[in-house]
Amino acid sequence: MTLPNPAEESEEGEEEIDYRFTLANERTFLAWIRTSFGLLAGGVAVHTLVQPFRMAGLRRALAMSCIALAVIVAVGAYGHWRRVGAAMRNGEPLPNTIMVPILSLGIAIVSALACIAVLLR
Repeated sequence: MTLPNPAEESEEGEEEIDYRFTLANERTFLAWIRTSFGLLAGGVAVHTLVQPFRMAGLRRALAMSCIALAVIVAVGAYGHWRRVGAAMRNGEPLPNTIMVPILSLGIAIVSALACIAVLLR
């Protein structure tokens, strides 16, 4: 069994890439989407299941920050998937992603809000 040569030219003039790289890019995209779904589910759960806190609006802020972060991660995942795919086809270096710092900062904010909510209960 021979693997396709990643440097073969396609009809559009772009390089045909090894399918393993394409599949790895898709797995990364799906991991970001799973993270987005988890954040969405968490935001809906907080809004629906958590009793209101003494501090007005804290439950809504916690739920909305989860949901907003879910939207940002989902949109960013698609953009990153497209940029990586284009870079691989064009033989360019893989682009960096802003998604990791955004997700880290977003989770830190959500965690801080959750801590405040627990402390003020």
